[in-house]
Amino acid sequence: MKANEGKVDRIIRAIGGVCLFVIGFFIVKGTLGLIMGIISLGLLITAALGYCALYPLLKINTTRKAPEPQ
Repeated sequence: MKANEGKVDRIIRAIGGVCLFVIGFFIVKGTLGLIMGIISLGLLITAALGYCALYPLLKINTTRKAPEPQ
């Protein structure tokens, strides 16, 4: 599993995951809150790992490429 998320991508996922977690478990009640909580956990896990399983399927890679030596 090679990292395919860049630093900014991981930060955005982490912030979004925390926001969805708070909204899903503390503000919204019922099934919608549970769904939001599960999605938030997915965002937080992918932010922590730096790998998104959908990115290879979509041919996306947000990591910075090292400059090629001259």
